[in-house]
Amino acid sequence: MSLSLDDIRKVARLARLELSEADLVRMQGQLSAILDYVAQLNELDTADVEPLAHPLPIQNVFRPDEPAPSLPPAAALQNAPATVGDYFAVPAVFDTDEPVSH
Repeated sequence: MSLSLDDIRKVARLARLELSEADLVRMQGQLSAILDYVAQLNELDTADVEPLAHPLPIQNVFRPDEPAPSLPPAAALQNAPATVGDYFAVPAVFDTDEPVSH
């Protein structure tokens, strides 16, 4: 399927891309080749193929979410550049350079 330069301009506009004329010509060839390949895949008989969500078996690789003790505040704050009590101190966002903690 061959796309026209107007088709490529429309796709670029929809994607909010600013492409030069050279890029438009390059994209025309690349997108046309992709659509040709998709058309070729559509010709395959997939009537006996079971639908898949993923081509490989999927398994959960995460550990079970089990409660565990937290770090004590002293250990969590040991490398903090500034603290206020048991909290990280950070510069205020509005009108002051004083550290604020909440």
